[in-house]
Amino acid sequence: MTSNQLWHTHYSPYQSFLHNKIKQLKAEGLGYRKIAKRLNEENIKTSRGNAFYPSSVYSILKKKKIRDERLNKEFEKNKPLGKALTLWKYQRYLEDYLGSIKSVDDNIGRVLEYLDNNGLYDNTLVIYTSDQGFYLGEHGWFDKRFMYEESFRTPLLIRYPPVIEKGSIDSNLVQNIDLAPTILDFAGLEIPIDMQGLSLMPLLENKKVDWRNELYYHYYEYPGIHMVKRHYGIRTERYKLIHFYYDIDEWELYDLKKDPQELNNVYNSKQYIEVRELLHERLGLLRVKYKDSKELDDMFIEYDLLRRNN
Repeated sequence: MTSNQLWHTHYSPYQSFLHNKIKQLKAEGLGYRKIAKRLNEENIKTSRGNAFYPSSVYSILKKKKIRDERLNKEFEKNKPLGKALTLWKYQRYLEDYLGSIKSVDDNIGRVLEYLDNNGLYDNTLVIYTSDQGFYLGEHGWFDKRFMYEESFRTPLLIRYPPVIEKGSIDSNLVQNIDLAPTILDFAGLEIPIDMQGLSLMPLLENKKVDWRNELYYHYYEYPGIHMVKRHYGIRTERYKLIHFYYDIDEWELYDLKKDPQELNNVYNSKQYIEVRELLHERLGLLRVKYKDSKELDDMFIEYDLLRRNN
């Protein structure tokens, strides 16, 4: 089986979303006619952009079953190995993932529509975010956890019409630790002094403020099921310095302006000696600021190994 054959035997993400949605409604005890009515009420279209009829609901379920059976037969017949098997698994996984994203997107739309239709548009702060970004094949990976841009950068959309201009974009360096102070600030509550994040209110109000120019990151979970090495680092507007530690001791430095895909580690380049030393200094200060340290690294390692062995 060739990679092209593997690719085209799958549903598109939207087709997978439709199939899963129909299965969900069917599990609620709805018949084809009521499922079609519900889909039309939610303004969900067929993959061709048409309204649903009972026959089109049945057709989607039937076609998915036929495709799955054909896919399984082809898999058993060809038994892909090596790279072909990797491509097959990757394609199945990513299509399921993208189908889930489509479902999330549609249901966020339903929430926003409810707010708009019930007079809540102007007095509800809506924040859309995630724990991390996600690899869709970049660097040959899926999942997240690494400090490279695809997973380090986190989606963040905020809607609050009285304050935030529609369609506005802010490029300042923000973190997930800023969310709690922001929510408290919008609610008119005092922000505890021991919170390490900053309220985004001034940025959302488009005010000129003295904002941070660097971010700190630390990933602890190794040894672990995801097999991503422990590492911490600093990211500025242009550069990123990462230290992988525990059972290795490796440093990586990237010039994000010249190398946005982070493919060329310039840590040992003579051209970047001054940049490297400055980033080392700033990283050390950040670890102090956020109360992180070598002693804490060792303590967490000892605790995790003890827990793992028990």
